[in-house]
Amino acid sequence: MIDRAAAPALVRAIGRWSLLAAVINGVVGSGIFGLPSAVAGLSGVWSPALVLLAGAAMFVVVLCFAEVGSRFDEAGGPYLYVREAFGSAAGFQVGWLLFVGRLLSAAAALNILVAYLGLLVPVIATSPGRTVVMVGAVVVVTALNVRGVRTAAWATNVFTIGKLAPLMLLVVLGLLAANRETMATQVVAIPNWREAMLLLVFAYGGFEAAVVAGGETRDPRRDTPFALLAGVAAVTAVYALLQFVVIGVLPNAASSSTPIAAALDRVIGPAGATLASIGVVISVSGWLTGFTLMMPRVLYSMALRGELPAFLGRVHPVYRTPHIAVVVAAGLALAAGLTSSFSQAAALAAVARLVVFLVTVATVVALRRQNGRAPFHVWGGPLVSAVAMMFCLWLLSTRPAAQLGLLVAAAGIGFVIHALGRRAGGVIAAESPSA
Repeated sequence: MIDRAAAPALVRAIGRWSLLAAVINGVVGSGIFGLPSAVAGLSGVWSPALVLLAGAAMFVVVLCFAEVGSRFDEAGGPYLYVREAFGSAAGFQVGWLLFVGRLLSAAAALNILVAYLGLLVPVIATSPGRTVVMVGAVVVVTALNVRGVRTAAWATNVFTIGKLAPLMLLVVLGLLAANRETMATQVVAIPNWREAMLLLVFAYGGFEAAVVAGGETRDPRRDTPFALLAGVAAVTAVYALLQFVVIGVLPNAASSSTPIAAALDRVIGPAGATLASIGVVISVSGWLTGFTLMMPRVLYSMALRGELPAFLGRVHPVYRTPHIAVVVAAGLALAAGLTSSFSQAAALAAVARLVVFLVTVATVVALRRQNGRAPFHVWGGPLVSAVAMMFCLWLLSTRPAAQLGLLVAAAGIGFVIHALGRRAGGVIAAESPSA
């Protein structure tokens, strides 16, 4: 049985700027290296404006997360928010779907890492090479996160800068090279605005996982809103500039499967493709580091509240990290990566994320009624929450029946795990903190 008062505590080592880097790192993954061509194929020359519109729509959801997040200073993120607002069963289900969604995203990221490293080193594309790379990547990010939250936060900062560097290089050089003649080639006979918007909305996801480590953030009630709002605003600006540059320097951008690499090739020469591949590797590595930093804290928080086995709530006596939860989360991500493909993993991850969004934005009104004014107060919060909920419901309505079926199956597993966890002993039940 864990004596929470006597057990080692987590260390509050994540500052405001590191949390901001975590948000950006969680959103900007490998997908941005292929996104511009897909969006250009659906909306043509208007695609940069659509990128901004999608960012504005997601900003409404982020506002809800910012208000709710400012009420809490412990680990758990959306799991903790929903548990406080709607009870342990709802909280567990959201935490479970958040974990499953990010776990499958990690599996997809591992497959992308192998694919791009295979272009640089062909032996990696073989079955043994794939296994070695996935195992090696998971071992490295696990070691970083077990070693200490300061080390993991530092690594996330470095990876975030590293992944943004080639993108910003393309923006700077591409703005100088963009021309109307190239933009005139981005013709779409029948634009599909709905599909383009859906694609972009999923590209803005990931911020919801970056606020899970509230127990290790120095001032989470102030820094969580700042990191969320500044992070998503920065990502929106980067995405829009990249979209403008790609359609401005790359003729018929929709026909390219590697638009960032192709655009870099046009502005700096043949080295552009190699630089883009390195950028993808850095981006995926940074994303995996962020996953291994944040997601174990969901397991840790659930264990402290009597909903998962007690050993997941243990803190390393020296490094002051939830080391067992880190190893378990990383091991599950590795297993999922080795046994799935990118498309298989990404499908359920997308729909699970929508449920997390929907239920979390609904907590704005419930927590206002229970706990009064939040440290970060959104003007017109109930209306903002209602708009965000309708947006999330619309997104869910667009998902294929097969994906919704997978969601129901995952939720069913979550209910079983929750029921078994509540019956198991050896943990300390704790109430969620609130303002």
